[in-house]
Amino acid sequence: MRKTRLWLLVALAILSLILAGTSMAQKEKKAAAPAAKAAAKNVVIGFTASQTGKFNVEATRQIHGLSLWMDQVNAAGGVKLPDGSAVKFTAKFYDDESKKERVQELYTKLINEDKADFLISPYSSGLADASAVIAQQYKRIMITCGAASDSTYKKGYTLVYQTYTPASRYLNGALDLLSKMDPKAKTIAIVHEKDKFSTDVVNALKTYAESKGYKVALFEGYEPGTTDFAPFINKIPAGVDAIMGGGHFADTSTFAKQLYEKGFKTKMVALLVAPPEDKFAELGDAAYGIIGPSQWEPQVKYGPEGAKAMGIEYFGISVADFTKEYTAKFKEPPTYHSAGGYVAGLLLEKAIATAGSTDTEKVKAALDKMDIMTFYGRIKFDTEKSHGLQIGHDMVDIQWQRDEKKNLVKQVVWPEAAATAKPVFYHAK
Repeated sequence: MRKTRLWLLVALAILSLILAGTSMAQKEKKAAAPAAKAAAKNVVIGFTASQTGKFNVEATRQIHGLSLWMDQVNAAGGVKLPDGSAVKFTAKFYDDESKKERVQELYTKLINEDKADFLISPYSSGLADASAVIAQQYKRIMITCGAASDSTYKKGYTLVYQTYTPASRYLNGALDLLSKMDPKAKTIAIVHEKDKFSTDVVNALKTYAESKGYKVALFEGYEPGTTDFAPFINKIPAGVDAIMGGGHFADTSTFAKQLYEKGFKTKMVALLVAPPEDKFAELGDAAYGIIGPSQWEPQVKYGPEGAKAMGIEYFGISVADFTKEYTAKFKEPPTYHSAGGYVAGLLLEKAIATAGSTDTEKVKAALDKMDIMTFYGRIKFDTEKSHGLQIGHDMVDIQWQRDEKKNLVKQVVWPEAAATAKPVFYHAK
């Protein structure tokens, strides 16, 4: 009996050791096992796009740029967060028909029904301004692209961030170029579309021109949708040194064509929006000599070296790779509208990566502190007087000239450091 009891105690002790060892092995195995991968987070980016209406050309380019960015970031695994998860992006958008009255309704729907986490603006300053109030009201960060008006950023908004060089600096470079080409030039005529963007640009241009000693011989606006510019061209005084203004693609192209057909003599014609578009060359001889301010061109040389010289970070794709990949995907070269759409997504990507979160306040803090160089140029936002206004990015000016084979080609003519050709004076029919 005593032996049996002794063997029982020994057996229990052995079993206890075995169980303890098993438990220890299980703990070690559990400790050694990799942590479970955090689930991927899907972020919805909401916007409207003018798939119909007068802004269709520019808006299509903008959305192409944004979609290229989204395809690339998602294919690369998304934006990595500190918890091991990754943020991937889904687009949700509607056609605003180029109509302001549709924008607020659709952005409200994007937020309340489609649960958009972040917003991209529609193309054009008027439509972007209409969407900005909804973004602020519902506490959503919005990156505006295709929208250059300064006034949106003077309304006290804290969640709206601009990618474009502001309208107040849009045509100033062309005037500086005129001064360089002809130091004796003294008079300009301004003919412009009566919309928010164009009006903001020319009001700032008028102030800048007068501060430089120029006389503004004509300051005339035309209604959106105008197709006959004869009454306005007839008002331009003979002998003005430059004609500046315009509006958007359709009206500006028609204005340039009719200026040429009427044989108006002047030294420079600098117009908004349309000239940087490759489609503008379809005007033929009427395009020759026309200058246009551009937010970006494939010839620009923004890169890591320039960023290093400025003491800031270079982030994202190179100019060459963006141009190559955009052209391969859409079978046409990118315009500045395309670049603006792409960089809008890129800025969200950078801000989320810096914040390590998709939380609105943390992403806002990252955007407020942002000062980086990208393929599109420098990006930095005003966080004081005009919150969200772009203060880092500068314009370039292009001009349509002819190459050795007499083909129309687009050249960068200003600033001088970025120029690919010397400017030529305008020649009418």
